[in-house]
Amino acid sequence: MSVLRQLVRPRTAKQIEGDAGEQRALAYLRQQGLIELARNFRCKGGEIDLVMQEGEVLVFVEVRKRADRRFGGAAASVTARKQARLVHAAQRYLQRYRRPPACRFDVVAIDGGEISWLKNAICG
Repeated sequence: MSVLRQLVRPRTAKQIEGDAGEQRALAYLRQQGLIELARNFRCKGGEIDLVMQEGEVLVFVEVRKRADRRFGGAAASVTARKQARLVHAAQRYLQRYRRPPACRFDVVAIDGGEISWLKNAICG
């Protein structure tokens, strides 16, 4: 077996579904006039699904997808621990700027077929 084959693992059904949710959220945000800057920004200790720009504001977006709203739905699944990891990743992302722009944290919650865009959902 080649080394490349060993390094590339097949995507799970959950990962494929998550990717589809992110793609749907991205299309929705683009329709709202936001500009994509980065997808799946990763650093040690955190990840940001989408980094977008709305006017002069940098928007860090967490995308959550659930089949339905039982147990609180997609938005309720953004725990305090997840929020801390998002803030950490955003701090790392902002290190690339000499003068960091204004920024905010949004959540795009997909429950079944319904999309909700929650602006300023997380206080950094």
